[in-house]
Amino acid sequence: MELKQYFRILQKKWWLIMAIIILAMAATGIKSYYFTTPIYAANAKLIVNQSSSDGAATLNASTIQTSIFLINSYKEIIKSSAIMNKVVEKFPNLGESAGQISAKISVTSANNSQVMNLVYQDTSYAKAAEIVNAVSTVFKDQIPQIMKVDNITILSEADTAVSPAPINFNPIMNMLISFVVSLMLAIGLVFLLDYLDDTLQTEVEITEILDVPVLAVVGKITKGDLKRSARMKAKQKTKASEGQYATINQ
Repeated sequence: MELKQYFRILQKKWWLIMAIIILAMAATGIKSYYFTTPIYAANAKLIVNQSSSDGAATLNASTIQTSIFLINSYKEIIKSSAIMNKVVEKFPNLGESAGQISAKISVTSANNSQVMNLVYQDTSYAKAAEIVNAVSTVFKDQIPQIMKVDNITILSEADTAVSPAPINFNPIMNMLISFVVSLMLAIGLVFLLDYLDDTLQTEVEITEILDVPVLAVVGKITKGDLKRSARMKAKQKTKASEGQYATINQ
């Protein structure tokens, strides 16, 4: 099949493609603007670093590597019930259970970095910031008792005074994605319908498939053509009947 034939298929069903795109983008816009609950993310940063007995940090390769290895354990400890129960106990005004906090908080760290990033997501940024700060504080206080080492420092807390944008609200991007996806689906549907359609509707298709010349073409008759034809026949009958009546009277 040549490129012109592909274009002809798309041109024949352009209205279907446009209808699918418009419906998909409209549905995406309505979903994004009216039925999407905004989700906010608050983050706090912790640094893992060994300290000497006098409180001064020891910056050598061995202790740094040890601190990096400990981060994998700390990621699990932060989300454990030992920490979450303490958070709920120490901050009862948060209004969340230990299981809910554990499910909504995530802990990440860059490769070969001593910095841990705590992120908490909620429908209220102020609440998310309050909870992530509470988790950071409790974790810092509980690590000396759990690991017998005091090597956690709060590098930065979530700022409760700012008003960031929600992380899941980007209607323009959603509609662009909807446009691309619906366009591909619409084009695929048009080609599928054309593949399943075995009828020959134009003389061009007959010439291409049968490779025979076209001797005559019957034009497409619309409902308007049929109505005009019926009116013409009615007029002709009326004139004929009037002529017969005049002859009889004469």
